[in-house]
Amino acid sequence: MAVPKRKTSKAKKRSRRNHKGLKVPPIVFDKASGEFKLSHHITPNGQYKDRKITKDEDSN
Repeated sequence: MAVPKRKTSKAKKRSRRNHKGLKVPPIVFDKASGEFKLSHHITPNGQYKDRKITKDEDSN
């Protein structure tokens, strides 16, 4: 059975586990709608990079 020869330091242990932390979602402020949104996603009103992406439902 493998037994460690030395005690694992706090820095070594934490650097091994540093990917387990919580990540902050990439939220940006949209100037056109005045709301916060996820970056690289369309806004609730259907715009992406100042262009209308989705069709209006009443234009059918």
